[in-house]
Amino acid sequence: IIMRYSKNVSAFRPSPIRSMMKAVVNPNVISFAGGMPGEELFPVDDIREMVANMPRKAMDTALQYGPTDGLPVLVDLLTEEMSKKGFDMTKNRIIITTGSTQVMNIVSKLLIDENDVVLTEDPVFCGSAGAFCSYHAQLVGVKMDSEGIIISELEKALEKNPKFIYTTPTFHNPAGLTYSRQRRMEFLEVMSKHPDVMILEDDAYGRLYYDNDTQEDIVPMKTYAKNEQQIIYCSSFSKIFGPGLRIGWMVLPKEMFEVAEIAKQSMDACTPQFSQMLAYEFWKSGRLDRYVEMLRNTYKARRDKMVECIKKYCPEEITFVTPKGGFFLWARIPECIDIDKLFDECSERGVVFVKGIAFSADYKNNHHIRLSFSNTNPETIEKGIKLLGEEMYKLMK
Repeated sequence: IIMRYSKNVSAFRPSPIRSMMKAVVNPNVISFAGGMPGEELFPVDDIREMVANMPRKAMDTALQYGPTDGLPVLVDLLTEEMSKKGFDMTKNRIIITTGSTQVMNIVSKLLIDENDVVLTEDPVFCGSAGAFCSYHAQLVGVKMDSEGIIISELEKALEKNPKFIYTTPTFHNPAGLTYSRQRRMEFLEVMSKHPDVMILEDDAYGRLYYDNDTQEDIVPMKTYAKNEQQIIYCSSFSKIFGPGLRIGWMVLPKEMFEVAEIAKQSMDACTPQFSQMLAYEFWKSGRLDRYVEMLRNTYKARRDKMVECIKKYCPEEITFVTPKGGFFLWARIPECIDIDKLFDECSERGVVFVKGIAFSADYKNNHHIRLSFSNTNPETIEKGIKLLGEEMYKLMK
């Protein structure tokens, strides 16, 4: 067969994490690779109870096609919750999406023409980068420091006339860092001078904070930006309920709602009603708040164990910012260590991680590795980090 692929195929940027899924789900492998919730923590009993008690009429609705913008009761609930958080819902609308990755595709479909520049942080989540590239965007990465995007670098990048900038200011994937409040204000001040450049604010991990003093810093920027209509905000149930249900949402200006809804129609018509019904009941009944509190405590313990073990077992030259929430620790590796060789040696011994190049905006080696602590219990974290440290010391000789 001679396949006559479209030009789009040449623009695809495959996710190295997806290609590692077989290793990630192998029970004989200690995986620090996949950014997945701890599956032993899933609220299975709650879901069984909700399904068993679902009235026939509700079940009929759950199994039927639904409105493109989402299950009305869930849209209403999210609208109410977003208002409580400070979003101006008189000027914005909500669309329920099939995961937050669909938000990236909707925004790309609306804003990107071939060879348009899209700014991202560098490093950047490879799934989002892949979505932008599939629409023939030219990615330009903007470096970060421990407080967030570097403002001077952002100002230079804005000279390239980008269509939008994609940012994850809270518990960044992969970098693990959180923008300081001061850096957020500086970012918004710079962006206010470029009102034709949209901001896509990704807040997938916002409810998973592990230190209470962080809460003031992680308020979504769209709630206090002078020109909040410049910002499209998105979040997800994947990290706080279950990624297999594929439910995200976006808060976008009313002016964009109709075209965004049409863009989604051409992708999947509607997000599964059954998933939305479960999410609505889980949140409305109060189960979600209780569940998220348990997740915070569990993931905090796992984060603490990983930080402790890196300091104990790995060379002191390894540097990182301790994440205040989310799933990831982003470790800088000494340049004397060959990361490809480190990966191969660790894989042979049953430990995997993601090489930092996977998250580079321009696919260049950044001498980092991403370690996920969310899906591994503390005992296994210690075993895996000890082995990782042993291989690092060998390669430093």
